[in-house]
Amino acid sequence: MELDFKCSDVGVWKKALSSYESKVESLNKPDLVSLDQYYRVELPSLLHGRDPNPYLTTSELSQLMKWKLSRGKWRPRLLDFVSSLDDSVVKSASEEAFKSLPDISKAVNELTVLKGVGPATASAVLAAYAPDIAPFMSDEAMEVAIGNSKDYSLKRYLLFVTKLQDKAK
Repeated sequence: MELDFKCSDVGVWKKALSSYESKVESLNKPDLVSLDQYYRVELPSLLHGRDPNPYLTTSELSQLMKWKLSRGKWRPRLLDFVSSLDDSVVKSASEEAFKSLPDISKAVNELTVLKGVGPATASAVLAAYAPDIAPFMSDEAMEVAIGNSKDYSLKRYLLFVTKLQDKAK
């Protein structure tokens, strides 16, 4: 089901959302279903279980990166970079990022100090904790909302956030 971003019928949006899991399964990508379950259910629960000072571990960031890469282009160097990060550095950067919310720009900047983490991966980290504030910068959503999915800059992400927040209103 192709959804028009201009559509304002909430029922149509809810129907599209309800078909999400079957769409993921239909992609027939190895491990994507279990990684998607981890990203959408387990990781948010882990992060919120650490409130009021949530943080991410290197292992969790590696799983998130596997999820992100399994959705699109497989880039093993990025996975190698994040998997080799020191746990205390990941914990500290992610803790600062979550504390920075709702300032998305500051939160993204706190995470992109980590080797292998750009704005798109930072958006995935933030979306796992606060999807209502920081949406995930997926190629598909970027394409529909702003027309170009290949510019992964912070500036482009902030434009994307604004478009989605305006749409949500």
